[in-house]
Order: sequence, then C-alpha cells, then structure tokens
Amino acid sequence: MARDILRRDPQAIAVAQVVAHVAPDILMLQGVDYDHNLHGAMALRDLMSEHGIFYPHAFALPTNAGAASGIDLDGDGRTYGPRDAQGYGRFYGDGAMVLFSRWPIATEGVQDFSALLWRDLPGATLPEVDNRPFPSAMALEAQRLSSVGHWSVPVTGPDGKMLNLLTFAAGPPVFDGPEDRNGLRNADELRLVSMMMAGEIGKAPEGAFVVLGNANLDPDRGEGRQEAIRALLSDRRLQDPHAGMGPTVDWTDPIPGNLRVDYVLPSADLAVFDAGVFWPRKGTEEHATLSHKGTDASRHRLVWVDLDL
Repeated sequence: MARDILRRDPQAIAVAQVVAHVAPDILMLQGVDYDHNLHGAMALRDLMSEHGIFYPHAFALPTNAGAASGIDLDGDGRTYGPRDAQGYGRFYGDGAMVLFSRWPIATEGVQDFSALLWRDLPGATLPEVDNRPFPSAMALEAQRLSSVGHWSVPVTGPDGKMLNLLTFAAGPPVFDGPEDRNGLRNADELRLVSMMMAGEIGKAPEGAFVVLGNANLDPDRGEGRQEAIRALLSDRRLQDPHAGMGPTVDWTDPIPGNLRVDYVLPSADLAVFDAGVFWPRKGTEEHATLSHKGTDASRHRLVWVDLDL
C-alpha cells in the first residue's frame, strides 16, 4: 500500500479526493495496511494533504489481520494460509485500520481489546461440527475474537471536551461451511462492541462517545446473523442518524448487492446536526469535481455525521 500511495496510484488519489471533499475532523479508515512505523498511513496523510486536508494526528495499533497463528484455524488442513491468521490476511497488517484526527488523541486513555480470545467473550457462541469444536479444540484455544481490532480511543475535542471512539472492523459472515464459523464470529464481534459500551469488558466510556466501524453486516439483507446488528442499532445508548439512507457498499458484481455494512453511531446524548453517506454519482455536481477514476476506486462509501460537542 505504501508503495502504491507513493506512486500516486489512482485509487489512493481517489481516497484523498473523497476525504478532502467531505473534510471530516475525525476520520477512521478501514482496509489500510498496518506497518510498525505507520509509513503507509503517513504517506496517505501526505497525499490527503496535497488535496486540501491535513490531519496532524494519526493513530493505529498492531492488528490481528494477517497475524500468523501457526495453527489450522479454518479447517482446511493447512496452518499458514491467509485464513489461518488471527484475522484474514495475506501478510501481517493486510487491510487494517487507522485513525486520523484534527484534534489530539489521548493515547494514554486508549483501550485495546484485540487480544481477547473468542472463547473468553461472555456468552460466546463457538462453532461446532457433530458436537465437537470446529476446526479443533486447539484452534479455539488460540483464536482471537477481533478480525482486525476493537479499540476505545479518546479524542480531545473543542474546549477540552473528550469524545470516545469505539471502533472496530468485523470479519465477513461468509466464506465458511455449515458450522457458520464466520457468521458466529461476526455476531460476537458486534456483541463485543456492546460490552465495551457497558463496561462489561474494559472501562466504559465516560461521557459522549461514537461507535464507528465496518460491521460487514446489513440489518435486513445479505448473509449473516442480522439480529446482531439489529441489536446494536436498537441499543438505547445509541442513535442511528443514517437510518433509511440506503447502502454503504456496492457489492453488485456479482452478489450480494448494495448493502448497509458501515456505521457511525453517536451516543444518545450527542446532538446530531446532519448525517449522510457520500459517494459521487455520475451526473452530480460532486462527480464533476472529482476524477472519474475516483468514483470507481472503492466499493465502500464514506459515512459521516456532524455532531455538536
């Protein structure tokens, strides 16, 4: 990724253009490769700066994506495939997440739940085949819950007010068998978010907070256990300013279609000025201001919300 950004790959330029157009104060990006010194993230930040928006603060943690386990985690008889990593990845850091902010990040207050073992989540539903652990007891003893990561990150907003970000990237509930390993894991990843809010795991956020991330799950369509995302959306501690706004991703080629899988959910005590799902469509003024390559560079759209802190 760092190489492609430095070469000014059209997809990277498109990301920078879209972000600069919407100009959020806080930006959480998914699918961004992680490296120890954040060289890739810094290259992307520089590119976004060239297009008119600069983020003085950037943050990322080590990821489960591509973290080798040395164990057969998917039951295919191999131990070093991309699905045998703690989270799917062809290499360590493949498709992780990074936070950019115009406001200071209070790193001393960060909580990282990425190392939580799946079996240690209260009420975890683990995959079985014929009443035996799938793919093995050894695999479930080592399997972490987070496909990429679950973080609680406090940001110091205007006038010193703190805003807590509960961010995550869940694995897709597909690409498995009748044991529904990925579907069960996806649902428990969303339950972990609820437990983070409640302080049932870690310290509950103090004051206002926002849940944001890729749930890889639509509440009504597509595969997966929709009840998991419905439970999160109906949580009284949250509000859903994007209800009824339509899909956030284009997966029409070939299936399953346009779905809502990306979410920004402010806590109920926050005042929402406006919200939207941005992607420049052909024939619109926004499309005219962005490159044509930019309009086709990602399947995911930018989900945004304006808050009064």
